[in-house]
Formats: sequence, C-alpha cells, structure tokens
Amino acid sequence: MASAPPPSPAKLYRPTRYVSLPAELDPDTFDPSLEKRRAEAERLAIRSRLKRQYLLQLNNPSPPAVIENPALIRWAYAKAQNVYPTFRPTLRTSFLGAVYGLAPLLFWMFVLKADRDRKEKQIQEGKYKRPPLSVFC
Repeated sequence: MASAPPPSPAKLYRPTRYVSLPAELDPDTFDPSLEKRRAEAERLAIRSRLKRQYLLQLNNPSPPAVIENPALIRWAYAKAQNVYPTFRPTLRTSFLGAVYGLAPLLFWMFVLKADRDRKEKQIQEGKYKRPPLSVFC
C-alpha cells in the first residue's frame, strides 16, 4: 500500500518568536488551487518546449541564418523602436538637457573669453610678459 506524500515545506514551516510567517507560506493568503497548479504546469511545459526548440536551433551543426528568439525580438523592439514610453519630453527633461548640454559650453566660452580679454588688456597696457618658449618646440 502506498504511503501518503510527504507534507510540503509550507506545512512544515512554523513561525518563531522573532520571525513571522511569510505571506507565501501563509495558508490564508497562499493556497494554490488545482486549477492554478495545472495552469502553472502548462506554462512550464510551454516554456520548456520553447527552450528546447531554441537550444536545438542554437546547437544545430548546420544552423539557419537567423535563429529567432521571441524574447530577444521583443527586447530589441522595446530598446530601439518604442522609445517614447521610456522618455517623455517635459519641462524638467528640457531643463536638464540645457543644464548638462549648454551650461558647460557657455561656461567654457565665458572662461576663455575672459582670459583673452584679460591678456589683451595687459598687452595694451604693456604689462603682458610673453611666456618663455618650451625647450621641446
């Protein structure tokens, strides 16, 4: 006569004084019905069939030119074609673009122009001393 299957880890787990029962193991919140387990098993079977098909194509001695991987195609589409949901032009992004794009250019323009004006003023006053030529020039 066959014995009963061993109890699941969820049934064996007992909370302690310091650790409460996780929601995944609490029978009040997590009690997978037969339908849910059947659906999960079907999804697992589909996933394993797709994985096996992909691995067979990948390890084929004479592979086709392109091995289609639906997940990779979806990922490439999301990265390349579908840009709008990940970036929305708002006032904040426009301001940040100006700060990070234009501010450094304007800063260096101001610094170089101020230095040139300072040197030009010193030259006109006769106070500018030309730096010595380098030995390597």
